[in-house]
Amino acid sequence: MTSRCGFAALVGAPNAGKSTLLNRMTGAKLSIVSPKAQTTRFRVLGVVMRGGSQILLVDTPGIFKPRRKLDRAMVAAAWTGAQDADIAVLLVDARAGLREEARAVIEALAGQKRRVWLVLNKTDLVSPDVLLPLTREITDMIAVEHVFMLSARTGDGVEDLLERLAEAMPEGPFLYPEDDLTDLPDRLLAAELVREQIFFQTQEEVPYQATVETESFKERPDGSVRVEATIYVSRAGHKAILIGEGGKRIRAIGEKARLELARLLDRPCHLFLNVKERAGWDEERARLRAIGLDDEG
Repeated sequence: MTSRCGFAALVGAPNAGKSTLLNRMTGAKLSIVSPKAQTTRFRVLGVVMRGGSQILLVDTPGIFKPRRKLDRAMVAAAWTGAQDADIAVLLVDARAGLREEARAVIEALAGQKRRVWLVLNKTDLVSPDVLLPLTREITDMIAVEHVFMLSARTGDGVEDLLERLAEAMPEGPFLYPEDDLTDLPDRLLAAELVREQIFFQTQEEVPYQATVETESFKERPDGSVRVEATIYVSRAGHKAILIGEGGKRIRAIGEKARLELARLLDRPCHLFLNVKERAGWDEERARLRAIGLDDEG
């Protein structure tokens, strides 16, 4: 049987559900998810085997108007993921409709002359009678090959998308071992799981002004791993919020992240967290590279 292998980039505005869809299609938590926008900061690759096809799913950061160097690097990573893909899977939040950021993404994609599939996500949260008018409005703006209506949260309609992607991948050898789930190093996965808990357990600007770097990732003789990670924040006040009264919040963040990491790696994990104030980290080239982003100047 002829093998197929190709890239499908999940592209859209912040909070369209790209990371939830990637995790649903791979069956593993590869990309962190929170109800807040702009959770994903860099491209995440998920490997899905479907029959004789290897689908390489690329979860990209939500595309928005950048302000900081960090923002510019995130948006650049998103567009790079789309440009390198065989198919751009355009996700639109059916509940939110065509807001300004979604329109900007569609207009930019329309000028790139590439294969685009439209996915209306979160269809479980809207009345069915809004879907066709929304589809018409989008397809008036951009030519799409296929339209899918699904819920990444419940999984409804996701299998159909996977089957069609498997059929559409170009013929060629697999690029990754069949049992691989992602190309992300474990060190980066550990840092991202900590950052996810910061999104869940803190409010307002704190999650956006924090980054996490894994300082040490060591295999232990008993098969477990010891992970030491540092959370960098921009302000002293944010450091106090993350640590919490008597260290209560940082312990809760570490415990939840440790459980998620152990589940993903399928082995016991020992996670140790430290919080440091570092003003302007989001403008530092070294910090951006450490979290998997290329500096775009």
